[in-house]
Amino acid sequence: MSTKPRTNAALALHEKRYAPFKVHAVMRALSELGVDIKLLLAGSGLSPAEASNAQTRISVHQFIVVCRNAGRLSPEAGWAALVGGGMRLTDYGMYGYALACAESMRGACELAVRYHGLATPVMRIAFEVEHDVASWVLPTLDEAALPQMAERFAQLAEAPGAPLPRPLQNPRLSSSREQQATTLATLGIARPEKIAVFCPGAEYGPAKRWPARHFAALADALHARGYAVWLLGSPKDKAVGDEIIQLASPDAAPRNLCGSTSLTQAIDLIAAADFVVCNDSGLMHVAAALDRPLIAVYGSSSPGFTPPLSKRAQILSLNLDCSPCFKRECPLGHLDCLNKLEPQRVLDACLKASAGGRDATTDTAP
Repeated sequence: MSTKPRTNAALALHEKRYAPFKVHAVMRALSELGVDIKLLLAGSGLSPAEASNAQTRISVHQFIVVCRNAGRLSPEAGWAALVGGGMRLTDYGMYGYALACAESMRGACELAVRYHGLATPVMRIAFEVEHDVASWVLPTLDEAALPQMAERFAQLAEAPGAPLPRPLQNPRLSSSREQQATTLATLGIARPEKIAVFCPGAEYGPAKRWPARHFAALADALHARGYAVWLLGSPKDKAVGDEIIQLASPDAAPRNLCGSTSLTQAIDLIAAADFVVCNDSGLMHVAAALDRPLIAVYGSSSPGFTPPLSKRAQILSLNLDCSPCFKRECPLGHLDCLNKLEPQRVLDACLKASAGGRDATTDTAP
């Protein structure tokens, strides 16, 4: 069996490698400001208990989600200073102890720059001394020049002032036929001749989720064309998976695997698919990194900001006047951006993908 690594540096943002002490510090400070902790952690995938447990491991992306929520929810503009004031240098483990043991402030700052990747791997910093003035140099982002989120994170990894190398390499994942066979055997699934994978969840909120009834109608249409349909997602997506099964025709009911696989197994199952239908979600980016034919459905979010980075992706969006609104729930109460995106339109994209269409396209016709 192949032991080829499945991840690369471009996916390090989502690797759960870090203790949650920074998230806990944000929780403590924002709690003192009267912020609801459940709202603070919304979209991060963390519970208050997990965020307070030193044994928990989190990703940089989860920390960023919490900080975004803090900026939106805090009644005080200086909330970050309150967070920093409640932290100790030794919270950073060996990195912090090394800084505390430095012979001088300058030595501590130079150590901080040299080993900064141990604390925050997605951002580069610098320390400059000119005459009697010492300055931290932090990266700044030209959002107009860097319209995509991936470009902004990549820019943070460069030295301050350095241009972003172009072209930006797309993330890549791999799964061998042997790895897929092992996962299928473990899950007790015989490999069908034709496979469609649906990823019906979106951790961010319902304004990014194509309706269950539309997924069910699409499953019926694909079943009539000989496809087995698998539903993939986290345990939180199991309920919507069950709803899709209830709404689908009994003989066409998909297999609900939401919450029943590890992330590695989900990667293998997506890699085995003829094509994947996703909301704008984490598994959408996994499918893109695996270079599978992909139909990405957008509602409240923007394909210009968080697109699937793959030439085999088809992007479907109605591009209504009210979207993208970037809200978790439709502020107008109708969710037209997804409700009016009919299953036939997605089916047409699926059939195009199955016919071997490889070029990325964006369909934003009303």
